[in-house]
Amino acid sequence: MFSIKVLKADGETKFVARGEREVSLVVTSAYDEGDRIVLEYSGVPQYFRFQADDALGAALLYVTGNVEFQVPFGEQKTGYSPKAFLGDCHYLYASVATAQEIYAYRNQALNVYDNHKNTNSYPHASANVETRNEAVFAARNAIDGVCANSAHGQWPYTSWGINRNPDAVFKLEFGHPVEIDKAVIYLRADFPHDNWWKEVTFVFSDGSTLTAPLEKRADGQEIRFEKRTVTWLELKNLIKAETESPFPALTQLMVYGTVVNS
Repeated sequence: MFSIKVLKADGETKFVARGEREVSLVVTSAYDEGDRIVLEYSGVPQYFRFQADDALGAALLYVTGNVEFQVPFGEQKTGYSPKAFLGDCHYLYASVATAQEIYAYRNQALNVYDNHKNTNSYPHASANVETRNEAVFAARNAIDGVCANSAHGQWPYTSWGINRNPDAVFKLEFGHPVEIDKAVIYLRADFPHDNWWKEVTFVFSDGSTLTAPLEKRADGQEIRFEKRTVTWLELKNLIKAETESPFPALTQLMVYGTVVNS
């Protein structure tokens, strides 16, 4: 049994729906600041297909406990489509994922519902620095599936911004073992405002590393490597090109592979 709830800031339940394998919840009022959407689950870790907003669509999440998503308002809203969480009718759902969904070869990094406080669902992105701690430069933007990179700022031109920090590190956690063999990097390409990284290093949870060259390009840059089984990876040693701009940034990171069947 699991449920989807909309909770007020004080914890009072506004809407709820429960089920065994799948749940649909129609929210028939506008959201108020402080509202939270909760996928309430206390069983063994497993995959769910989860949709917290019909404008954002569904995500395939590895869930280890209750998943809470704060409905964004104000500055936090700039990191999402302006259509998201808007109006007085919203369709939410969750279902236990199928084997075909779980074990397909796919982008293991994709999660449009990731956020700073996310501790019970994966994939999850974090970083040691985000430009001015603004929503439009948060680490989560690099795994939300949006690849628009010809400008910078509010959605859809969000990115992971490093605040000019040469020691910036981006971490991607999968929550359990996955076997991966390819990454695709979309650099932010608002040239000449932006710089770009000419070299990046991947550090994997198995102890291995991979240094890869990058080019001044707006399209996805594919990096292939020997298969390895990992639970997380880091992107670090970000070497920017020698230009006048101090602003390299990451628009999207995709990591392809399969879930390890345990």
